[in-house]
Amino acid sequence: MNPTDWKLIFLALASVAVLVLLVTRWKVNAFIALALAALIVGGGAVAMGITPKGATTALTMKKVIDDFGAGLGRSLGGIAAVIGLGTMLGKLLAESGGAQILAKRFNAFFGPKRVIWCIMVLAIAVGLPTWFAVGLVLLLPILLTLTEETKKPFLLLAIPLISCLSVMHGLMPPHPGPVAAIGLFTAAGLAPNMGMVLLWGFLIGIPTAIIAGPIFAKRAIKFVEAKPPAIAAPGGREGITPPPFGLTLFSILLPILLMLADTVAQVVIPLDPAKRTALQTSILNVAGFIGNATIALLISVIFAAWSLGIRCGYTAPRVWKFTEESVAAVGMTLLVVGAGGGFASVLKEAGVAGSMGLMAKQLGLPILLYAWMVSAFIRVATGSATVAITTAAGLIAPVMIDYPGTNVELLIIAIGCGSLFLSHLNDAGFWIVKDCLGLTVGQTLRTWTVTETIVGIIGLLLTIAIHAVWAALNAPA
Repeated sequence: MNPTDWKLIFLALASVAVLVLLVTRWKVNAFIALALAALIVGGGAVAMGITPKGATTALTMKKVIDDFGAGLGRSLGGIAAVIGLGTMLGKLLAESGGAQILAKRFNAFFGPKRVIWCIMVLAIAVGLPTWFAVGLVLLLPILLTLTEETKKPFLLLAIPLISCLSVMHGLMPPHPGPVAAIGLFTAAGLAPNMGMVLLWGFLIGIPTAIIAGPIFAKRAIKFVEAKPPAIAAPGGREGITPPPFGLTLFSILLPILLMLADTVAQVVIPLDPAKRTALQTSILNVAGFIGNATIALLISVIFAAWSLGIRCGYTAPRVWKFTEESVAAVGMTLLVVGAGGGFASVLKEAGVAGSMGLMAKQLGLPILLYAWMVSAFIRVATGSATVAITTAAGLIAPVMIDYPGTNVELLIIAIGCGSLFLSHLNDAGFWIVKDCLGLTVGQTLRTWTVTETIVGIIGLLLTIAIHAVWAALNAPA
């Protein structure tokens, strides 16, 4: 590493410190704070004369602003519609009384003493095929209703929910990070097996989620007291008939089933066009269309407008009014999420991610720990789990020739665990959790950030332990 790398790392740490102070101490609007932090990093990189990778000229403030805008656009382009449509579906679930129906049925099945496991089962089932934000939005009405039904502390149920959703997002295909890592290692000639990544993801992820969820939650409620956000007040239920359990469950699982259809089609049908029939190609195209997160949620919202709205007795104009009200409530969340993406883009273009990767590489650590550290450093700097996994996998794959005998699937899990470490104010997920759960910034740091840190560390330790056993079993006789 050269002096420039160390200056970039110091610059990133300084910008994060300023960001934290602006939001927590001086109560600056989070969007403005993120924009200012991005300008600090960008301005510092310009003063240092940094030339972005692949560029021929030094970074300028105009390029910094362009990078911030591009990152904001990319972030919102991938998540704005998903959050909006997911919020609409959640609103219809709450207004119809469907959330209470699901909560009561699941609560009756698991029993009040096992309601935490009820929440975790729901989170695993919903979180496997859906993005973190979608799963949280879909399950939020059920979380709030179960909290009201059982009278248990809100965080005792909320922390296990976000823990499971996070583990699913960071470790399990078909989420974008793990899938990107599999692709990068495959391109490097290592050919990881997606089925084994799923298997190791479950074996490592579930115990990790239990430690970071229910076990940590029991301690967290002693130090953090948080009230659940008010369940959206139903707009007059006179003459409204709650939907039956089966139809309610189908309505909330429909986007998951549609997205899962695309995943199944890609597994069953050959991806090589030369190896599939015309019918298989058509099926793959249709599955890919309806399995797109935005399309799946759009179809589901339209179906729910009938199943959780008109069928229950609401008029069509009232149902569509519900969807408008739900989107209005997440406007600032979307703006902050976009700013987080802009900040991450500036950090990346300024060369922070590359410098942190070089620092970890020079430490000469075991490959699983090294890969985790690279991913964790990039995660802390950029706030994006997907960027952390993709960048770390791109850095690690070329050096794997020096580490024969490494289980590549477990290496991908280690990278995924690093990508979940220490979520803080430059992470879109931080703000989504804060706003959905109705927490303050300080409460989110003491709950969500700690949960993610536990996930990252426990996941790494379990991965290293399992890899040691695997290596012993596969050692030459």
